[in-house]
Amino acid sequence: MVGWTDFERATIQSIFSKMNYDDVGPAALSRCLVVYPWTQRYFGNFGNLYNAAAIQGNPMVAAHGKTVLHGLDRAVKNMDDIKATYAELSVLHSEKLRVDPDNFRLLADCLTIVVAARMGAAFTADVQGAFQKFLAVVVSSLGKQYH
Repeated sequence: MVGWTDFERATIQSIFSKMNYDDVGPAALSRCLVVYPWTQRYFGNFGNLYNAAAIQGNPMVAAHGKTVLHGLDRAVKNMDDIKATYAELSVLHSEKLRVDPDNFRLLADCLTIVVAARMGAAFTADVQGAFQKFLAVVVSSLGKQYH
């Protein structure tokens, strides 16, 4: 179990309460697919992913980005037991979808960059530390089934 400080809890809840899911989710997933093109192999049914403009304008990428981001709401609401919260998703991604677990970390990094860009100067080192700790726990939980 992960220990959370009051600051970390408040920071995570604040970030997600102010987040524009329709903007941040698609931007983070698009960035991941552009920067790490090998991650595109899991989205073969999404149509045109041939270049950055196609990825950023792809409605299926945008929809899945929103889905992923809304999936993080479960972790925000269950910060004391994120591993159990994502147990089923871990099984799905490892056994059915066969997603390389490192992709979760890559997407988390892209999400951090997008959130930092949107928050600007408010994304201090302390805020970043709390946010990245949260995402590291989520990534670990999603990868639990692989171990």
